[in-house]
Amino acid sequence: MTRRAAHLLGTIGLAGLMLAAASVSANAQKKYDTGVTDTEIKIGNTIPYSGPASVYAIIGKTYSAFFRMINDNGGINGRKVNFISYDDAYSPPKAVEQTHKLVESDEVFIDFAPLGTPSNAAIQKYLNQKGVPQLFVGSGASRWGDPAHFPWTIGLQPSYRSEARIYATYIQKNYPGKTIGILYQNDDFGKDYIVGLKDVLRDDYAKLVIAESPYEVSSPTVDSLIVGIRTANPDIFINIATPKFAAQAIKKVAELNWHPIHIMTNVAISPAQTLKPAGYENSTGILSAAYQMIVTDPVMEATPGMKKFRAFMEKYYPEADKSESGPLTAWNAGNVLVALLKQCGDNLTRENVMKQAANLDLEVDTYLPGVRIKTSASDFYPIEQLQMMKFNGQTWELFGPLIDSHQEE
Repeated sequence: MTRRAAHLLGTIGLAGLMLAAASVSANAQKKYDTGVTDTEIKIGNTIPYSGPASVYAIIGKTYSAFFRMINDNGGINGRKVNFISYDDAYSPPKAVEQTHKLVESDEVFIDFAPLGTPSNAAIQKYLNQKGVPQLFVGSGASRWGDPAHFPWTIGLQPSYRSEARIYATYIQKNYPGKTIGILYQNDDFGKDYIVGLKDVLRDDYAKLVIAESPYEVSSPTVDSLIVGIRTANPDIFINIATPKFAAQAIKKVAELNWHPIHIMTNVAISPAQTLKPAGYENSTGILSAAYQMIVTDPVMEATPGMKKFRAFMEKYYPEADKSESGPLTAWNAGNVLVALLKQCGDNLTRENVMKQAANLDLEVDTYLPGVRIKTSASDFYPIEQLQMMKFNGQTWELFGPLIDSHQEE
């Protein structure tokens, strides 16, 4: 072998070693779990597309549209999203069945924004045993913020318990000594509000609450319960119900010619799904609280964030009702998820997803100004700000300051 040939071979060998080293380095930087490749992220979800809470189907449809938009724009860090969403009919057994399918058959990377308190409660233990992130749960139950016992579960919206505290504080300040009647869903969703009211009212709860009526999701109507609460004649009516039942309650209150101070949970504030079916004239004066932009507010519609949201909806889901707040809920949660996955970089392991989920500090411009998504290893409540509002017959009007409902649970 000539000296020149030997030198050439040595150069090639060195180049090969360098290339191999670079390849090893690149591979070392990329860490994937089940459901992730160089080109794809597989994301699972369950939503009640049918059943008693099927009004929320629009949220699932918006998620599908959102991820189509993300994929059309190159995906997340170059990876396309394979979004798999199943109907759980707002039934815990069905949610368990569909979640097992997502994890064991579809082999999704994460379970993103599964909707509903009873359904999520039914799958929480399973997902935590499997080490699959139950990420940004579509429910405000306080049990999603318990990293000590459920480290693979995290919510997004303000908790129902903290929302109830804000209503109780408002009542104490503006209507001291006034009596209260409560309609609530007989599960963790409804009971969290009761706990929040008791947090603030304390011993006064037993004195002030003169009617307390739970309803079952399987009930066809809550009319008779409203009649019962009206018979007790409280000054304040707190309506802790999902849209279908909240609308029934509003209509029945009007039919009874009853005019209490009416406070309604944030989950039922949609003009399209609750207030319109109940009648705008019957809904005038109802109080609630918000943390995201109001879809029927013309001032908010003119903001850059809402313009971007509307452009997305016009292109990817034009048939959706523009007065429905569910699509904005999906848009907001989708944007938080994208920010989280970008934060993960190429370390797309489930463990790192939860590590980054516990290290969020960002704003989304279609939440109310001042609302910040912030978490830590010991604080799994990403959003903790709310603002009171009142329905004026056409849209919700915000009033008072943005309130930080920091969890101390």
